[in-house]
Amino acid sequence: MFNLPNMKRKKIRMAIAEDHQTVIDGVLSMLHKHEYFKAVIITTNPQELLRQMACTPVDILFADITMLYRNGHELANQVKELFPRVKMVALFEKGQNNIVNTMIEEGTLTGYILKNTDKHTLTKELENMIEHIYTNDKSLKEKPTPAVRLRKVTPETSHLTERELEVIRLIEQEYSNKQIAERLFISERTVETHRKNIFRKTKTNSVIGLIKYAYEHKLVNIR
Repeated sequence: MFNLPNMKRKKIRMAIAEDHQTVIDGVLSMLHKHEYFKAVIITTNPQELLRQMACTPVDILFADITMLYRNGHELANQVKELFPRVKMVALFEKGQNNIVNTMIEEGTLTGYILKNTDKHTLTKELENMIEHIYTNDKSLKEKPTPAVRLRKVTPETSHLTERELEVIRLIEQEYSNKQIAERLFISERTVETHRKNIFRKTKTNSVIGLIKYAYEHKLVNIR
């Protein structure tokens, strides 16, 4: 079950700037499932996005990576300057890794999600990303876990969400499902779902195999 710990009962206001209808549908289908989320801006035009954000408060911006990066990061820089409290999550496709990595180095992004996937998987990844953002926000819980620095995208990691990478690191540290759940403020059932998805995506079927994969692809530091 999706849960944002210690949050006040208010909607998370989202802006969606995207020119692919399937991606918009995936985001909206997620918003309809949960009481916390509300899409307040939906647009395919960057300038229209800025105009609407000037009038409508937004907490998270989900935007196509090419929109954010176009014309020397013009849109990303404008959002960062005009709306510094807004968290930016880039939606990107395979082949755009270099753009994502550049924006990670510049500290522009709060998160990123690969969007070339089916609606169900996209919905889960968006859900995990939002959960990651807010369970690592000091203003939203008494004892926040250390913020996880965004890892650069590689062909081996682009299919793993930030939450799944966190779970992999904790598995490598020999955390049990219960301990992972407590550390990340999620349910044990959610942890088990993450583990199943991780095994499927990494094509491994045991913890030993997963840790070997993590070492080979530098998902964790070898101690």
